[in-house]
Amino acid sequence: MKDWWIKSGCFLTGYNYSIVSSTSEVVAKTVKKYTSALIIMCILWAFIGYCFTTRYIKGNTWQAIIGALILIILVIQIERQIILALNKNKLLFIFRGTIALMMAIIGSIIIDQILFKEDIEQKKILVLQNKVNEVYGFRAAELKRQIAEIDSTIFKKESDVNVLNEDLAKNPTTKVVTTQRTNIPVPTTMLDSTGTSNIIRTLPQTSVTVTTIPNPKQELITPINDQIKYLRDQKKLKDSALLQLRANLEQDISSKVGFLDELDIMKRLLTDSSAALIVWIIWFLLLLGLELLIMFSKMGEKRNDYDATIQHQMALRLKRLELMDRTTNKY
Repeated sequence: MKDWWIKSGCFLTGYNYSIVSSTSEVVAKTVKKYTSALIIMCILWAFIGYCFTTRYIKGNTWQAIIGALILIILVIQIERQIILALNKNKLLFIFRGTIALMMAIIGSIIIDQILFKEDIEQKKILVLQNKVNEVYGFRAAELKRQIAEIDSTIFKKESDVNVLNEDLAKNPTTKVVTTQRTNIPVPTTMLDSTGTSNIIRTLPQTSVTVTTIPNPKQELITPINDQIKYLRDQKKLKDSALLQLRANLEQDISSKVGFLDELDIMKRLLTDSSAALIVWIIWFLLLLGLELLIMFSKMGEKRNDYDATIQHQMALRLKRLELMDRTTNKY
């Protein structure tokens, strides 16, 4: 069981198990210490990643698990930069401290948003109503303008139908005059020097026919009535949209509340409530302490035989390479 735990610790921290197994108990305790700190960090950030994925990215369970694993891998890789450092580089510690500060802020914000979920929802209702009121005004005005235009068009169309009906009542039928011109042959006898001769002349004749037909304006009424029916259907849709406008806006805006919106609500909650601010500060300090735990442990750690073994192996390797280089140049 002991070897299993140390092997797991070496896997997480990046230590070489074959070297650790041949070194002193101090190295084994160091691996256990870093492993415990890493497990705490991994559990915490797995929870943060899971909640962030489900709440803000709207992922399912498997996607949330993948998000948690990604954060675990990031945390392990970041902590390894400190754990595996042989030389205590001040710039590396400053850089890690900066990352720890940012991660503590982000983590405390996400955790507090989960803890204050109900309070955020209450604040969200007020913010939602303000946004709805901002959008409702001009959208309602636009719908009313469209409804007024449709009413005006319907009134004009109905007036046209009334005019046509009045005309049809007075003149249900109309007369169509048809004029036809024909040439009629007329026999004519003429006298000339040779005697008499018969010729046929054509005389033009115009005939007028008067036909009574239904008033053609009757055919104009049906298309206009169809247009009026279509406009009334459109007016009903616009009236329904106006009645449901506020409810639709609330649903639309509430479905698109993201991380930044809740962050803004969280800021208002922290400024309005001292209790919420104290809880946030506590979580921030806790996360910051956990983030800096490994770094401070590394800063106060003395050089052990694991580091000496690695540096010794490196020195031997460098000497071997140097001898190989000399031998190559000699020949």
